[in-house]
Amino acid sequence: MSGEFVEGSVESFDDAAGLGTVLLDDGTRVPFHCVSIADGTRHIETGIRVRVRLAFRVARVEAVDIEGL
Repeated sequence: MSGEFVEGSVESFDDAAGLGTVLLDDGTRVPFHCVSIADGTRHIETGIRVRVRLAFRVARVEAVDIEGL
């Protein structure tokens, strides 16, 4: 993990739990928590294109710094 941005699409997001997944362009699925959404809204639409950084959190790789494209 180099800290560089990678791109993909929001595959799922549960507003109540604040949890979702991003499907990266290489086919990898990466989980995320709503606090990682860069604009601070704690909500993101399913299906939108995003760029994210990958980080090791809570014993796994997660998407962070999530920005809509």
